[in-house]
Amino acid sequence: MTSFTATYSPEDNKIRIYASSHLDAETYAQVKAAGFRWAPKQELFVAPRWTPQREDLAIELAGEIEAEEMSLAERAAIRAERLEGLADKRNAQANAFAHRADELSQAFYMGQPILVGHHSERGARRTQGRMHSAMTASVKAEKAAGYWLGRASSAGHYASRKSDPRVRANRIKALLAELRDFQRGLNRAHAALAIWEEITTDEQIRHALGNMDSRELWSGYDVYYKVNRGEITPADARQQCIDGATVAVNGPNRRRWIEHILHRLAFERSMLGDVPRYDGELTPVIIQAFAREHGAESPKCSALTVGRFRLESPVPLPAHIASASSLELNEDDWRDLMQACGYIVLEKKARRAGKPGTVPLINPSREQAEQLQRIWNLRMAAARKGKQGAAKPNEVRATEQAFYSANSKGDYDVFKTVEIAADGRPVRMGWQGHERVRSGEPVARIRISDLGNEMYQPDAVVFITDKPSKALPIDLDALEADARHAVNEEAAA
Repeated sequence: MTSFTATYSPEDNKIRIYASSHLDAETYAQVKAAGFRWAPKQELFVAPRWTPQREDLAIELAGEIEAEEMSLAERAAIRAERLEGLADKRNAQANAFAHRADELSQAFYMGQPILVGHHSERGARRTQGRMHSAMTASVKAEKAAGYWLGRASSAGHYASRKSDPRVRANRIKALLAELRDFQRGLNRAHAALAIWEEITTDEQIRHALGNMDSRELWSGYDVYYKVNRGEITPADARQQCIDGATVAVNGPNRRRWIEHILHRLAFERSMLGDVPRYDGELTPVIIQAFAREHGAESPKCSALTVGRFRLESPVPLPAHIASASSLELNEDDWRDLMQACGYIVLEKKARRAGKPGTVPLINPSREQAEQLQRIWNLRMAAARKGKQGAAKPNEVRATEQAFYSANSKGDYDVFKTVEIAADGRPVRMGWQGHERVRSGEPVARIRISDLGNEMYQPDAVVFITDKPSKALPIDLDALEADARHAVNEEAAA
């Protein structure tokens, strides 16, 4: 009876099956169908990479999967030795053929020609043919020796390259990208279940299938057409989508892939050394970046009290981070979690210097933004006093960075940046004689919006809610007092 041993090597992510004797036809077909290949020199079956199905087959045959005893470097050394032996053999053959060709060439020593019509012509031509054949075989054997020698060198180089720290770091990046891909599928399935909880009537189902992205609903592209043709009812289509998303959420294969990738990440990081515990200033942005790298869907972190942060997501967080859609920890626990997951906080890059003459872009606090808005409103009221058409005050616009970026790319978008002078007025370009000059010397840039602006209404000051704020280099209190004084003077006049 054939006995089996199965091993797994995290160095090359391969499963190997050792059999004590030849396999029967049924087992051999089963092993081949799973993607295992026979390696005759090693006398084993090897799969090019781990999959849940291959792992299940290896456990079914061997009972368990053990750690591979032979390291990648040792395997490469054996392979290199075998290839070098082949190279030596081909080199010896090349020398032998070259020696034989040299012996045959003695028949034509000193340029002895073939005597046409002479009784020796036939033998001379046979000798010439054998000489040419030996020379050709010598050249081919020499080329083969060089080929096998190159393969032997590549085997050693491959093993050393796999263990290179830079290559290992790149492999970790690739594994993280693979982890995010699998986690993204889970996130989409959770989001689809949430959508179908809200969509219940036939009319809503038809509208969703016809207008929403099929990937958001976890439905096939043809489900809408089947419903439209009456092949299935809207309720059946809804249940079909829910069943598919439920299988994705609760099915074992996707979670096994995620667990396997996490194990590989742990191995690769252990080979690079211990992951340092982050001891710098912990901020919500750092926690969001950590969660995003590990596949969390639109993570949002907020500081609750001093040294305590709450991470939230519209769908459940990755299982190795939390078992729910939110997680609240103190600062030390967050540092421990990031270290346990192998997350290294990247050093903040120095900001590139702006163009010569540019001033910094400042995100004012809500209080400063509202005060600057009051100044602009007061100045507009003073400018329109006694004139036809009354001034209309504006309000500060609060928005997130993502929404601002998506609506500030073109000339006609609602958001833009402007330079302001020390008096708080936007710096404009105008003509003075034949030259274009600025209306003032800029001290900062701020974001503004003209969304819904009416006649005689100033622009709205914008501040970004999810970015740190900074004080404007302007004396806003003095400017507001001057603006109120100007309005009172106009009223008195």
